Amino acid sequence: MDLSLYEISLGLLEERGILEDVLAAEPEMDKSELRELLQGVLDVHEHLIPKIGAAIAAQPHDVIFLSGVGEVYPYIRSHNVLNNLQSTAKDKPTVLFFPGSYTHSTATGGSLDLFGLLHDDKYYRAFNILNYEV
Repeated sequence: MDLSLYEISLGLLEERGILEDVLAAEPEMDKSELRELLQGVLDVHEHLIPKIGAAIAAQPHDVIFLSGVGEVYPYIRSHNVLNNLQSTAKDKPTVLFFPGSYTHSTATGGSLDLFGLLHDDKYYRAFNILNYEV
């Protein structure tokens, strides 16, 4: 199952009837105002995870592929998605396509470094799939 965070976000804005309003207002808004607006209307816990949960429940699958992380940054942060997704997508493996690197050390745990620049030292129950052979 392929789920794009970008496509899901656009769908949420359309469903709420505010996509056109957001697009019209965007040129006049400060970046920080736009970020706050989108973080609110696309709240991971309240809106995004329930939408992902509905998609997971509606379609049989063996693996969940999450993409679109770079397209929704900084409005949606990958660590928020992963932390909130644990209760929803607990029965099948999830693969996050991430434009950056995943580093792990025993001292600090895991970190997703977006675009290879933005370091996020949150703990993840994750591993780098490139380190495993099938």
